[in-house]
Amino acid sequence: MVITMAKTLIAYFSRADENYFGGAMRYVKIGNTEIVCNIMKELIPADSFKIEMKEPYSPVYMTCIDEAKRDLRAKARPELRSMPDSIDPYDTVILAYPNYWGTMPMAVFTFLEHYDFSGKTILPLCTNEGSGLGGSERDIKRTCPGATVKSGLSVTGSGAATAKSAVQRWLSANGLL
Repeated sequence: MVITMAKTLIAYFSRADENYFGGAMRYVKIGNTEIVCNIMKELIPADSFKIEMKEPYSPVYMTCIDEAKRDLRAKARPELRSMPDSIDPYDTVILAYPNYWGTMPMAVFTFLEHYDFSGKTILPLCTNEGSGLGGSERDIKRTCPGATVKSGLSVTGSGAATAKSAVQRWLSANGLL
């Protein structure tokens, strides 16, 4: 009997620069979502793809949230710097993103709408400072008909660097560890 590992892609949107941490602003070189994705890359064999906007939001936090709100209201689909040629080789896609106004950043919708996720499993992971996954799981299900969307993991952004045990439990519960 041959046992093969399912091929996994970690697709993530993460924002560095000025960020909000439990009531205070702080400049960071690596965004919270990327910190958690780096933990996952140490734990499981997976490819990764960073979802990056061709024209990124402002590095100033308050301006960024205004831009993100404008894009949400307009249902904008920002152009991305690049896209994987295909997601066909992957059975599982870990989709990681910060909570922007109760859902995913609009750039994540751009990514999702570019591919057919039928038959794939999507594992949502959302960093936030207390707002949880918001409506993002519902939005993923709506955007990716035919995909199996499992229960997501909410990680407090200011605790991203210490989220390893929670990430391990979640990956294990989803058969990736």
